[in-house]
Amino acid sequence: MEINSKAKKIRIYVSNTDMYKHEPLFQYLARTARELGLAGATIYKGIMGYGTSSDLIPPSFWEFAEKVPVTVEIIDDEEPINDYLSTIKPLLEKQPKGCLITIQDVDVKFIKHGEEH
Repeated sequence: MEINSKAKKIRIYVSNTDMYKHEPLFQYLARTARELGLAGATIYKGIMGYGTSSDLIPPSFWEFAEKVPVTVEIIDDEEPINDYLSTIKPLLEKQPKGCLITIQDVDVKFIKHGEEH
């Protein structure tokens, strides 16, 4: 990915309670992105949400039942994003709970690489 280049952003919407084997699904999705060499991933934890298979529950309820929406967001070039999608889609199709994946075009305007640890 380079400055002033076209890239893709993939967003995967799941719940923090969704699991894959013995691991939170969002963690598995981020780890898989890293293993495939994608540029990076960010996990966003929501405070409230609903989907096709869940009801809208007020935030006061979340204090007792920590079931909240989670978004996995990754930006990279089109080919790595498509490879990642083809890797995770079969697994997500088998999940008992719902999820949503979107892909958008993005313009990369600035990148500053930090020091590796």
